[in-house]
Amino acid sequence: MAGRNPGIELELGWISKVYVNRPAVVRHAEQIKKWKTVKAWLLKAVTCIDLTTLSGDDTPSNVQRLCFKAKHPIREDLLKALDMQDKGITVGAVCVYPARVSDAVNTLKAAGCNIPVASVAAGFPSGQTPLETKLAEIRLAVEYGAQEIDIVISRSLVLTGQWEGLYEEIRLCRAACGEAHMKTILATGELGSLANVYKASMIAMMAGSDFIKTSTGKEVENATFPVGIVMMRAIKEYYWQTGYKVGFKPAGGIRTAKEALTWLMLVKEELGVQWLTPELFRLGASSLLGDIEQQIFYHVTGTYALQHELAMA
Repeated sequence: MAGRNPGIELELGWISKVYVNRPAVVRHAEQIKKWKTVKAWLLKAVTCIDLTTLSGDDTPSNVQRLCFKAKHPIREDLLKALDMQDKGITVGAVCVYPARVSDAVNTLKAAGCNIPVASVAAGFPSGQTPLETKLAEIRLAVEYGAQEIDIVISRSLVLTGQWEGLYEEIRLCRAACGEAHMKTILATGELGSLANVYKASMIAMMAGSDFIKTSTGKEVENATFPVGIVMMRAIKEYYWQTGYKVGFKPAGGIRTAKEALTWLMLVKEELGVQWLTPELFRLGASSLLGDIEQQIFYHVTGTYALQHELAMA
């Protein structure tokens, strides 16, 4: 990623002035969901997916299968029908637990592709581990070969207004990542208000995050459109103030092609087309790719695929 966000000094003046008009944000989110979308954007969505498995029963074979699907997300005959077979379409990244990073790195290397491996870390998903443990986990994931690290913040620091503490924690995590790019998970469903979402977004960017991410996927409430609007407007303000572009990743509960396309439309409206690349936009999902491939199958053939006709991730 060019022009990586180095972070800035903590500026609490920005935070103290935050006000979010919740009714207006909710109305805007409802309008976006009614927009008409374009089927041609389905493949764009594929290239922005962080194809994810974060289960307690993950095994090397599960990860190997996931990596194969990451390299071949859409059936070759469907791509040919769309005249897209030579575009090198893959997902944006493969996301796993630290213990499975080596499996993913070795599988993708053997397959001859350069899809990055992302690892969750820093006490995922709760964040309720000592800071020293969080930093050690990040360093291990990087040592195993992860090129991207999805950290999770300590929600208590937001809920108690400890903005300096949050800034320092994220800065230390960024330092532990080294050259690996850092996505900071805010767990927005547990932050209490949209104003806190905006403030946490801004602090995360000041501390050097390359991406800000909505959720772990384990909360009761995950990625929602109102939260996305608030986070993207924080990204826009940060860009205006500093000149640094920070990426956005909604994650958790995104299961359908329609939802993915709505997120693409939202990013296009709020941040502009320059954000519609894997370098600045990702979709965190485990089952989304299956529905996108199903919709492409329907677009090409006029019928929906039977269960055995599409490979599962």
